Amino acid sequence: MKTAFRRIGRVLAACVLAAATTLVGLTVTTGAAHADGCYTWGRGLAQGSTGEDVRQLQIRLAGYPGYNSVLGLDGVFGAATHAAVIRFQQAYGLAADGIAGAQTFSKLYALQDDDCTPINFTYAELNRCNSTWAGGAVAASTAKFNALVSMWKLQAMRHALGDVSIQISSGFRSVACNNAVGGASNSRHMYGDGVDLVGSPSFCRMAQQARYHGFGNILGPGYPGHSTHTHVGAVGGWSASSCGI
Repeated sequence: MKTAFRRIGRVLAACVLAAATTLVGLTVTTGAAHADGCYTWGRGLAQGSTGEDVRQLQIRLAGYPGYNSVLGLDGVFGAATHAAVIRFQQAYGLAADGIAGAQTFSKLYALQDDDCTPINFTYAELNRCNSTWAGGAVAASTAKFNALVSMWKLQAMRHALGDVSIQISSGFRSVACNNAVGGASNSRHMYGDGVDLVGSPSFCRMAQQARYHGFGNILGPGYPGHSTHTHVGAVGGWSASSCGI
């Protein structure tokens, strides 16, 4: 939960950004902003921008690629990133110009906690296996990063569903944890991006909505072993025949 002081800091940051953002052709320049606890953008971003600040933007917009698409996290602000920015802006009632400037950054600051996770999800929810993220199919740092991207996708999906609470029953698993629960030998859980969703909305509703938020792997009712949850992950295909998927 963010503190009142942090919220005040973000308001100040938004004010500074709003005062300093200008357009020069297709280039957006932004003055220095009050430091955010996670990440602070120091300039506006538009098509043609490149760099780590673009990649950080792409991570947070990973849930806005459009139907059956995945947004690349390559640090290059191309047409796909432009479209994702527009979808994000539309989702939050911002001016939908495809340019990441003061208003867009202000909303992103409000959506992230100091550890860079979105406000409605935590690393602890995504890892009930161990505290190190080790022992999976990829390096611990990669598994943790993959989980972070999945959380941002889920944040977008949660908002699209009306800001309803989404419950997670399983996230990252080491090989040992995966074997203990009888997981598939190629389970995305071992890569850090696999997430099992339970609770409400219905499993079918979650599976159907997930198609718009960058999940290349969606398994739900109608797929063997998935009558009690909906699974989402980075890659692996879609199958939820009871849900029309």
